[in-house]
Amino acid sequence: MAVSCQADTELRDLDEEQLWEILESHRYRIVRSTCPNRLTPYLRQAKVLDQLDEEEVLHGPQFTNSAMRVGHMLDLLKTRGKNGALAFLESLKLHNPDTYTLITGLEPSIDLNNFSGLIETSKLTECLAKAVNSLQEELTQEKHQKASLLHHCRQLKDRVPQLEAQNKCLRGIEAEHNRMKREVSSHFHEVLKLKDEMYNLSMHYTNALQEKDLAITRSQGLQEELYLMKQELQRARVETYYERERSLRMPSDLQPQADELLQLREENEKLRSLVELETFSLVQKDILEQNLDEALEGKQELLNRIHSLREQAVIAENQRKQYWEEKEHTLIECHKMKVDCEIYKEKISALQGQVAELQKERDQAYCARDAAQLEISQNLLEKDSLRRKVFELTDQICELRKQARQQQAELGSRVHGVKGEGLASLEPGEQWPKRKQRLVRMHAICPGDESQGSLSVSELCSDFGVRTSHELPESFRSCSPVPPCKLSLQKRATQECLESSLSTSSSQEFLEVDFSLIAGEKAESSDLEYEMVEKDEGNAQPLDLDPSASESTPIRRRPARRILSRITTIAFHGTALLEQISIIGGNQTGIFIHRVTPGSVADEMSLFPGNQIMVVDYEVTDPAFKAILEDATLEEALWVLKRVNGFCCLSVRMNMEGYKRLVSDLENKVVTSGDSFYIRANLALEGKAAGELPVQCNDILHVTDTVFRGESQWSACRVNPYSMKDMDAGIVPNYYQAQQRLIGLIQDMAQQSTSARKSSGGQPKLVRIISTDKSKINPLWSSIDCNVYDPNKADGALLARAAGSCFTLMPYTLVRPHKLAQLRPVLFVPTLLGKILSDKLCLTKGFEKCPSGLLCEAECTAQNRSLVREKGEPDSRCCVTRQALQLLLEKDVHSLLDVGLECMRALHAAGIYPILLLVSISEKNAKKLKKALQRLGATEEQLLDCVRREEAQLEKVPCLYGTIAPNTWSDLDALVSAVRAAVANEQKKIVWIEQDLH
Repeated sequence: MAVSCQADTELRDLDEEQLWEILESHRYRIVRSTCPNRLTPYLRQAKVLDQLDEEEVLHGPQFTNSAMRVGHMLDLLKTRGKNGALAFLESLKLHNPDTYTLITGLEPSIDLNNFSGLIETSKLTECLAKAVNSLQEELTQEKHQKASLLHHCRQLKDRVPQLEAQNKCLRGIEAEHNRMKREVSSHFHEVLKLKDEMYNLSMHYTNALQEKDLAITRSQGLQEELYLMKQELQRARVETYYERERSLRMPSDLQPQADELLQLREENEKLRSLVELETFSLVQKDILEQNLDEALEGKQELLNRIHSLREQAVIAENQRKQYWEEKEHTLIECHKMKVDCEIYKEKISALQGQVAELQKERDQAYCARDAAQLEISQNLLEKDSLRRKVFELTDQICELRKQARQQQAELGSRVHGVKGEGLASLEPGEQWPKRKQRLVRMHAICPGDESQGSLSVSELCSDFGVRTSHELPESFRSCSPVPPCKLSLQKRATQECLESSLSTSSSQEFLEVDFSLIAGEKAESSDLEYEMVEKDEGNAQPLDLDPSASESTPIRRRPARRILSRITTIAFHGTALLEQISIIGGNQTGIFIHRVTPGSVADEMSLFPGNQIMVVDYEVTDPAFKAILEDATLEEALWVLKRVNGFCCLSVRMNMEGYKRLVSDLENKVVTSGDSFYIRANLALEGKAAGELPVQCNDILHVTDTVFRGESQWSACRVNPYSMKDMDAGIVPNYYQAQQRLIGLIQDMAQQSTSARKSSGGQPKLVRIISTDKSKINPLWSSIDCNVYDPNKADGALLARAAGSCFTLMPYTLVRPHKLAQLRPVLFVPTLLGKILSDKLCLTKGFEKCPSGLLCEAECTAQNRSLVREKGEPDSRCCVTRQALQLLLEKDVHSLLDVGLECMRALHAAGIYPILLLVSISEKNAKKLKKALQRLGATEEQLLDCVRREEAQLEKVPCLYGTIAPNTWSDLDALVSAVRAAVANEQKKIVWIEQDLH
């Protein structure tokens, strides 16, 4: 004790700066492990905090978690000086002794004499008493929780036998299912064998065709080679012929030259002889010399002319050869074209032969189909005649049984005393003659649920008893080859049930019909199975047709199955259809007929509760109207059926299991309808009326009823953003009412002045402007794809409101949830500030930049589906690849993206859902980022312009985003801390993505 007193004295001796330096060094551990609402009562008693300070610490809206509250409390205590530090340490000594030991290194001592004197002893006792009372209340709550858990455990133990019984029943169903699967497997193997045989035959046929094509191609090649050889031979012959002519022509060309030479020689000899014999005068010599010169000149001219003619002959010969080669090439091409034409003619003739064979096979198939249809028609006629005989024999049996009972009653009244002796004296084989057994159909067994395989007589009698007074006798026993309709089969079963119930006290077997026949489908006799059954004192026994056969062996050919998923299309005159039937359900369970008005056309067409409406076809009267109600809401289905007022076609199917489950949930008030879908609110609703749910813009709502309490309003719940659980429930306006409110809010905002809008900048967002295609009545409806709204034909309050609505504005948008286990990428708005934050966050653990690079045009085209283009020019090739994002996700870090908001849809399409954070910036905050902006070469005005521009783009982003308020950070380091906390918070949330309605 002395040691603890000395330690407390040492703490009091420390000055203010040393005490707060100790606390600030352990600030992180203090804010993580301290609960502020436990410490504030003591601090108020010590008068270091007042009531306003306590209210600000515990309930301040700017503090979203306990750590922020404790940090603010420490800041307030720091302004109180040394007394604040001592009072805080004493409160830790009382409520958090471990933290006290960690900070001071001293063991806590609860001694009233060792406190600092900031609080009186009586008040300290009162404070301690309050702390003890709070601990006792926590203990009581834990005890209540333990009792509730024990009660829940007992309930679970009580459910164990029920679950075991259900397990046993399911095992039986599984055994039957396995047996049927084995049968199906055996048939499937047979079909596979037949398919293999057919495949082998087709392969042989294909190989033969390929060999034929190869032979044809080879023959064509050989023909082309033969033609080329013939052309070469002809060319060689022509060349030989011309060479021979040329060789013969050359001596004849040289002959004139030899004659001229001889003449010149003779003249030369003459001249020489004259010169020798006579002497010429000078005149004669001059004349002779002149003649000689002229002769020489003439000779030179002749030589020149001969030379030029030879050159022309060579040129002509070259041209002749060129023209000859062109002629040969043309002839070869022409021959090739002729050969190709002949080949194409052969192919066309072969194709025509194949077409003729196919036409013959088609005609044979048509003949076989006609023969099969004729055979089916004959079989149906025989089957109907046998059916009539069966019913006649059944009537006779009933009459004979009535007569036998009357005779038995008369004999019993006369010989009552001797009845036992007479029966005892009879032989065992002569005791009573066997009555003729009735021919009935076996109960169909559903492959998926054996418990629904058969129906009792009382159930069918109660189901058909209402309709017997309204049935027409024309279709009861038909002679037409067309199979009997569903109504006729029900009449037969009903009449048999009523006759047997009137004639005997015990239930008789009757003909069970398959209520899942599709309209227009012909029933085959092979699908039916019959059994001879005799009722004797309530026990069914098989008829012994063969004396050697055992009486306990039932006669059964093959298992019958009821297919509940078949759809029946019923055409009838649906005047005021909603007055003939009433419906329940929604988009999650389907739309079911709940009640049918007795005596109406719908009742006569055998519509009854449990029928699920799949399609409403009103195209005969309204060509643009056809709705699929399989995934429609109750509001949508009521609107569709309200428009039907004439001849229509309803496609329904029997889904009794789903209908019973829905009725049970409605009776037990588990649900109020079969609707269930999620929407994103694009406007703020105040919820002034009683029962209305106040909604903020961008809230996620779970709509559970679109016609709540029979009125045009929705029942919805606000969804927990972390667990998808329903929280606050209430009434919200339907789509058209919310659309009118959205228009009113936009008009009010348009009338506000600029100063008013600036003064209300800190208020929550009121609207989000989203538009869609104008050609749809309601973008949330899925049954009608085209615009079927006509203001002249619209009736009712719903369509009256729709007529005045602006179809392009959407107050709600459909969303779907995505729960991700891996760390999500992060994208900051504005992107200019995102670059600064990315550089800071990369220095911390858990964050890493996503790499990007320039790609060539070929790479960009090859990886087009795995790229996310960065913001910039449209033809920019700077991209972020999906592979790079996937590598960072595998590292279990947050990847920091530097892309624009226009890439969000591409990221969502690739299965990547980044965290989108909007950092709101005021002019005061922008000044604190001046140095960081200068490093990027930007200014404060550019940052504010970027914020305003990208905040407007956030309206079109199909996902939610987080916001960091400007008053939550004071410098860049505080902003980084706030961003890390916001990213951790957004990672825990469910991702909601809007469905694309454009």
